Amino acid sequence: MKRKTKIIATIGPAIDSEVMIDQMIDAGMNVARLNFSHSDHREHERRIKMIREVARRKNRYVGIMADTKGPEIRTGMFENDLATFKRGDKVDIVKEKVLGNHERFHVDCKELFDDIKVNDYLLIDDGKMKLIVLEANKDKLVCEVFNSGIIKSRKGVNVPNVKLSMPFVSQKDRDDIMFCAEQDVDMFALSFVRRKEDVLEILKILKPYKKTFELIAKIENQEGVDNLDSILDVVDGVMVARGDLGVEVSTQLVPLYQKRIITRANERGKPVITATHMLESMMYSPRPTRAEASDVANAILDGSDAIMLSGESAAGEYPVESVLTMDTIAKAIEDSIPYRERLQKAITFSQNTINDAIGIAVSQTALALPKAEVIMAFTETGGTAKRMTKFRPSVPIIAITDSIETCQKLTYYWGVFAALRSSVKDYTNYDKVAIEVAKDFGFLPGTTLIMTSGWGMKHGSTNTMRIIDIP
Repeated sequence: MKRKTKIIATIGPAIDSEVMIDQMIDAGMNVARLNFSHSDHREHERRIKMIREVARRKNRYVGIMADTKGPEIRTGMFENDLATFKRGDKVDIVKEKVLGNHERFHVDCKELFDDIKVNDYLLIDDGKMKLIVLEANKDKLVCEVFNSGIIKSRKGVNVPNVKLSMPFVSQKDRDDIMFCAEQDVDMFALSFVRRKEDVLEILKILKPYKKTFELIAKIENQEGVDNLDSILDVVDGVMVARGDLGVEVSTQLVPLYQKRIITRANERGKPVITATHMLESMMYSPRPTRAEASDVANAILDGSDAIMLSGESAAGEYPVESVLTMDTIAKAIEDSIPYRERLQKAITFSQNTINDAIGIAVSQTALALPKAEVIMAFTETGGTAKRMTKFRPSVPIIAITDSIETCQKLTYYWGVFAALRSSVKDYTNYDKVAIEVAKDFGFLPGTTLIMTSGWGMKHGSTNTMRIIDIP
């Protein structure tokens, strides 16, 4: 429980077994991400059941994140899974679904052929390949290869400066979202969110389901950055999706946008995930580069609630080592976080509510009492713990709840851990339960606990902070 920053790992062929999931959890994986740009429902259902079973067996809470395909474009399948190109080669991009080669290949967006023009360009696989459009018609684009390299099956395609007429929610996304809701995933990462109306469209799809889900907007284009404040109004969290963002906007803007997105999310008390290429070299190396270690560290210092692995865990040779590396870096960096300074800054964005007042008081008390090592927050929906993390207390928060769904949804919130207890509504028993939970987490007699609860209050309210010691 030393690490407050959460780690999200993408599930893929490299860790697709109970043994590997077990090792990933032991290494520090808090959330398992399922990428719905790949695999079918049968495969995802098998993985969801596998993750839940391993977590249950280990008595651990692991969140499951469904990452939607969104209005993205991908290459079709290639012969032998890839094709090699040299600078100056000509290649046709076709609407027809064909098996690709170095002469022609398919992309899965019919609107592209209507919207793109001569001299526009396409960037493939996070910008690794650039193709310039020489001819454009309704069924085919004739392109010139700008740089030598390879194009693989099912790689992302970006068309900077071209407004595509494709809808935000495709039929595939709709089917995937409904499938995930039925599978009881915990959170959705919504790809290519451009404005708040995109999120509202997803909420309409989820409305028939009784369960609530964490909605995380992936900010990965200029429109999403421009509309960040209104997007934050309607989501639970955001993701700095640097892969597509770095292709859609100028590279030099990505660090600035990363800091801007993290800062605004922190000010609003919404969790923020920093993702993509964090430990890219560890796909093939057991150690990160110094630049990658600095990147992970700076994302944490900027204020990220969670950091994410993509290809490193899904298809890399060192998935467990990648999680351990993030874990080690995060623990080292968190010791140097200026908690008092962060609290003062967060107070300036307080909403002057009872809940914020409790959050501020708890964080100030944790700084004032050297023996205070943990905050015990009694909560039904997790809202109390979520609001507290906005003020970045110097000690961990244990959310005590009677809902396993709440335990799982809290897994990407900074500094929050969960304990499942059936007695959270019996406020006469809170001291006893808090002490029992603290002992279960390894806290010793003499440790000071900061406890919050809704003493005699209605559902969803917190009005009390108490200080107790473990006898």
